[in-house]
Amino acid sequence: MSAFPVQSRIVIASRESRLAMWQAEHIRARLSGLYPEMAVDILGMSTRGDQILDRPLAAIGGKGLFIKELEVAMQDGHADLAVHSLKDVPMEMPEGFVLAAISARENPCDAFVSSRFAGIDELPAGAVVGTSSLRRAATLRACHPRLVIRSLRGNLDTRLRKLDAGDYDAIILAAAGLIRLGLAERIRSLLTPEQSLPAPGQGVLGIEVCRERADIVALVAPLSDPVTAHCVRAERAFSRALGGSCQLPLAAHAVPEGDGLWLRGWVATLDGGRMVRGELRGNLADDEAIGCSLAQMLRRRGADAILQQLAAG
Repeated sequence: MSAFPVQSRIVIASRESRLAMWQAEHIRARLSGLYPEMAVDILGMSTRGDQILDRPLAAIGGKGLFIKELEVAMQDGHADLAVHSLKDVPMEMPEGFVLAAISARENPCDAFVSSRFAGIDELPAGAVVGTSSLRRAATLRACHPRLVIRSLRGNLDTRLRKLDAGDYDAIILAAAGLIRLGLAERIRSLLTPEQSLPAPGQGVLGIEVCRERADIVALVAPLSDPVTAHCVRAERAFSRALGGSCQLPLAAHAVPEGDGLWLRGWVATLDGGRMVRGELRGNLADDEAIGCSLAQMLRRRGADAILQQLAAG
């Protein structure tokens, strides 16, 4: 029996891509298991981020374009919550919204996907690698300057089709999305965090709710994984303290260590030529403070010069 009244029906707002719908269905199944008396429906929506595919994401406004329409649906009362891949959620939550639950993390690593090559070190000079991420592009340019990096937009299935059509020799994707859609066999190799440090929140689902909806906040609270939530808060605080956005090549990844966490992060120029990195350990309860402290450490090591260069265009 629930400790608070449960409404008879709730609606989940979701993008209509196959991965986004899997995520929404996953949360629907978990909610139905918790509240079998409640109907849970999904409202599929197309967002501007899904519609504009001919330009790099950083050039059209960033990852917030994937969630704005979902937030409007919640504000207008058409939906009660939205499910996101947390790495797509802006570091500053819009006024009136809150991350009410943070899921346990799937594999956080980047995945190397290719029809012809088993790993990134097998790629010949001049091979074309596709990615939509400035973080991945900077990593590749820094560590594999002989490769050609090209922008790759579209949902996961679209990206795989472009690879299979021969437009790219390899593409880099989040392993979590491939695993969730039953496509783990497409992963030729995983890039370790040492090879490619993940983005803040990678592999994690976040549930966004209107702040004023205390009933929905309480309803989804059991879906949150406390340890993952601490790690993600540290990652997002680090990114936020550096002005993290789609226009900034930045990585941050935290892992639990007993009652503590270990946070690694870096910021780089677009070409990967300059990269300032660092790491910090602390107590789980100090998650956001750890993130902010690591950001300040990087600023002292020269990150400000990189940020100024990026801001100048």
